[in-house]
Amino acid sequence: MTYSRYLNRESRLPTDTNLRNMSLSLTILGTGSPIPSPDRAGSASLVRTTTAAVLVDAGRGVVMRLAAAGVLPTKLDAVFITHLHSDHISDLNDVITTHWVMSPTPRPLRIIGPDGTAEMVEGALAMLAPDIRYRIAHHDDLNEPPNPEVTELQGGERIEIGDMVITAEQTDHRPVEPTLGYRVTAGDAIIALAGDSVPCAGLDRLCDQADLYVQTVIRDDLVRMIPSARLQDILDYHSNVAQAADTAMRNGVKTLVCTHYVPGRAPGDEEEWLAPMRQIFDGAIVLADDLTTLTAP
Repeated sequence: MTYSRYLNRESRLPTDTNLRNMSLSLTILGTGSPIPSPDRAGSASLVRTTTAAVLVDAGRGVVMRLAAAGVLPTKLDAVFITHLHSDHISDLNDVITTHWVMSPTPRPLRIIGPDGTAEMVEGALAMLAPDIRYRIAHHDDLNEPPNPEVTELQGGERIEIGDMVITAEQTDHRPVEPTLGYRVTAGDAIIALAGDSVPCAGLDRLCDQADLYVQTVIRDDLVRMIPSARLQDILDYHSNVAQAADTAMRNGVKTLVCTHYVPGRAPGDEEEWLAPMRQIFDGAIVLADDLTTLTAP
């Protein structure tokens, strides 16, 4: 594994004026939460252009959802991690292994995230050590272990991958620190991926004039009715539906994309989730399901 502390904040930007007409494709791979669901995989999103594909977070079932979206891990240019809660990273080991085993020649997998990402990846490789030994011993053409290239960010960095430019911003998911969100642009197209965060200045910078703003949301009115102290603890570090709508409205977002529902959604409950957001935000609202795909702009 190779590791670097942070990337060059002055990464070169595309200058061709034709890029203004480019679009970004967003697939919400997993819309679940830490509470297991038979219908919703863990947190993960796929952003694509014609020249690049990046994964943001790698929750449970991510490789199966990538396969359903037609993009195997070997086709990923990078994996971005918002934070190190288990529901956002639990299947990163599967991404690492599948990328390694299915690549015809050795090729590093870029993994980019906040402080602690290198330690987490080292732990994943330690867990995979027996499997790595078995596969190298078994396959004559597999002679090297996986070699993730890990970069840790502080927020404010700008990274170019293909025709995408990804900007990292600090978000607020305290007491979990640090946490990042990502603003992905290609030409005039903008997608903001917040991860888990309450409203904050970094979130506003991510969302400014975004075509698509992806936000984990909770129904605090329902959570407060559940007699579980552990569940009550989530109220002060996730955006509720009203806060997500207010962030979208305040920053001129075109479409708010909701995911990571707590409590889990039930069939036919769309209006219960949408109504409080429509009172605040006059743009489009999407209650994403797994594999919901949208295009920006």
